[in-house]
Amino acid sequence: MFFEEKRDIISSGIKMDRYGLIALSGGNLGLRTATGEILITPSGIIYEEMKPDDILVMDIEGSIISGDKKPSSDTAAILYIFKHRPDLNAVIHTHQPYATAVGLIQDELEVCLTTLANATRGSVKVCPYSSAGSVDMGIDTVNNLGDSLAVILAHHGVMTVGKDLNQALYAAVYLEEASKCYLSAKAVGTPKKMNSEQISQAVEIFNYYGQGTDQIPEHLLKRV
Repeated sequence: MFFEEKRDIISSGIKMDRYGLIALSGGNLGLRTATGEILITPSGIIYEEMKPDDILVMDIEGSIISGDKKPSSDTAAILYIFKHRPDLNAVIHTHQPYATAVGLIQDELEVCLTTLANATRGSVKVCPYSSAGSVDMGIDTVNNLGDSLAVILAHHGVMTVGKDLNQALYAAVYLEEASKCYLSAKAVGTPKKMNSEQISQAVEIFNYYGQGTDQIPEHLLKRV
């Protein structure tokens, strides 16, 4: 059941590790299928060792449809996000160090790089502390996302979301890269942030990124 989707989840989990967003079996992923089922990674299994049958299939209320493994400890939070944001189909939770470090010193990572605007669609807010495994992680994510695709969980990690796993993964990776750059700049001075026009332009330009899209319109290439 949902073999291709499960394979994509495992592939995304391995990439999370490759890009330094997690260690060992940390973090988790959730995916909403085209027919509304929710796929959730199991608790405590390293992604490189994970098999498609290890991934659980649930309904939106958390009842297990298939799978015999213990689900992720953050299942309640993931289900809350899916239930309250029907426009989203993917949720990724990481423990990425640089973005988490930003959350230790301020309440928001404002857009300072085009890549952050591209991948997260705007500034990234820091949620108040909540216990790992609690539904509060999901509640705080929904309350602080707005139009963004990411939030930082204070003293914990990051939640990213998207229309699919690829979008959520891009948000996590580029948030981490932006956090590295921001913290480096902050160590020697005051980082400059982008203005609202620049952010809107960067968000719009990213809609033309990749194969199967049109060329970027000329009006989006003008300096703002």
